[in-house]
Amino acid sequence: MENKDIKEKIKERFHYSTETVIDKPFNWQQMWRLLSYLKPYSRTLLPAAFIAVLISAVVRLVAPILIGKYTLDYAIANKDTKLLIILVTTISCLYLVSYIANTFRIRWMNMLGQNVIYDIRKHIFTHVQSLSHRFFDQRSAGSILVRIMNDINSLQELFTSGVINLLMDFILLIGVVVLLFTLSPQLTLAIMVIVPLMFFISTSLRKKIRRSWQTVRLKQSKLNSHLNESIQGIRVTQSFTQEKENIEYFDGVNSENFHSWQNATKRNAMFTPMVEMTNAIGTAILIAYGATLIANESITIGTFVSFAFYLGMFWEPISRLGQVYNQLLMGMASSERIFEFIDEKPNVADSDNPTILKSMKGKIDFESVEFAYDSSRKALNKISISIPAGQTVALVGHTGSGKTTIANLISRFYDATGGSVKIDDINIKNLPISELRSRISVVLQDTFIFSGTIMDNIRFGCPTASDEQVVNAAKAVGADDFICCLSSGYLTEVEERGNVLSVGERQLISFARALLADPTIIILDEATASIDTETEVKIQQALKTLLSGRTAIMIAHRLSTIREADNIIVLDHGSIMEQGNHGQLMEKQGVYYGLVKAQFTMLEVG
Repeated sequence: MENKDIKEKIKERFHYSTETVIDKPFNWQQMWRLLSYLKPYSRTLLPAAFIAVLISAVVRLVAPILIGKYTLDYAIANKDTKLLIILVTTISCLYLVSYIANTFRIRWMNMLGQNVIYDIRKHIFTHVQSLSHRFFDQRSAGSILVRIMNDINSLQELFTSGVINLLMDFILLIGVVVLLFTLSPQLTLAIMVIVPLMFFISTSLRKKIRRSWQTVRLKQSKLNSHLNESIQGIRVTQSFTQEKENIEYFDGVNSENFHSWQNATKRNAMFTPMVEMTNAIGTAILIAYGATLIANESITIGTFVSFAFYLGMFWEPISRLGQVYNQLLMGMASSERIFEFIDEKPNVADSDNPTILKSMKGKIDFESVEFAYDSSRKALNKISISIPAGQTVALVGHTGSGKTTIANLISRFYDATGGSVKIDDINIKNLPISELRSRISVVLQDTFIFSGTIMDNIRFGCPTASDEQVVNAAKAVGADDFICCLSSGYLTEVEERGNVLSVGERQLISFARALLADPTIIILDEATASIDTETEVKIQQALKTLLSGRTAIMIAHRLSTIREADNIIVLDHGSIMEQGNHGQLMEKQGVYYGLVKAQFTMLEVG
């Protein structure tokens, strides 16, 4: 596959990604918002580091005067040994103080930087946890991961050294300029002629450098997204022998990331040589014009030496300010992406005046409910359903008929776009989300097993449950039998997604997890689809006891699992076709009868 074809496929693959380069001017208001994370440390680490910086800056500003003007023009010129000893001792002590101050500055700034990075990462992760399902529908796991890890990591240098260095360099720069004019206004003005040229050139680079770092963040996000997708889908890739094409995709994405870094670092590297060139021109002016002033006795040799020291110090903070500015540009690019997530508002949010339920009976009502995932795809079309508390209701229908959408609306993962969903005659929009979901347990076909022990995974449904309660929940769904056969029983470690367990075993753990939460409402979304017949019989027996007194919503393609349901609702393209119990629907010989007959015929043929 040619490189051009790879790039076209990559472009097509990420065509619908929400990741784009944010082309905005440098936003100081946003930068101040980023720096606001320093506020919690404004009475501890920040002032301590500032004092250390101030001490170091004062020493650096005082030392050249003592070395040049006083040592050369007074002590050495007048052969004053006593003064020379005092000056040497004073200078040595000053540099020792500066060394100690710098040691503490570095230590305190590293502590400050790490604390701020910790706070930002905690803030964005906490916020992401509160976002609605629609947010995750529109973004890959890799793009979210790169915001929480890479983008925040790129701020580390800015907070560990950039902010304080910026402050120190401003102090040095102002101090040096004042001292240069004090020592020799003529020589200072001669050298300052080249500063506007440097400023003009650096200004022209700003936009290009900022945009190049934004592009780096975008390419990193795509790279992470592809990596996550490839690892999660490795079984599918190998099953269809698509390793070669997948490697080519990765090579293309990796190449784009590599070239974006090259471009950004190349533009970044242009600033330092520009400062060095300006420094060289300034030094040439200093030597040529300074020699003339010495010859005319306008300045002394000691003044010239001190001036040379300060001139070196003048270009040094300018060079570092350029580096800090680059850090600010990188921070700006990352902060734009971080704050884009932080500013994201949940599509589903708590009411301003929520209704607190002391207890939930579990009655569910859908009143002319409509829902659409987007403007071109309507999932539910004005459906009305009434589910009495404690009743088991089954939802059946072809793929895309709206079964899972109904379950999602009950848990309020999405809000209805029309009509209302009520529990115990209260619109669920008026119930606190956390309280609502704490009364509902959902078991999916593709259950998720977390890294940790089996005990931890079951206890996820109720973190405060005792070991005995966990075991009882496992026994209730028939999971205890296989768990006890494992090497460490309930303390057996399982990796992410529980790959050491069979599909049926993972499903049984998810049943135990849901039931341990002791919910008022249980939603089983194709929960028995991956379980063998023998295990299904165990679960059916357990569910008769466990669902007693609870409202249950069962979604199943395997119609044999819903025969005992109190009510069966048949859906098609978001509309209710018919409903009733198994006997009533079979006698009616309508849509449900046709589904049962078709499934029975398929089993006979199989």
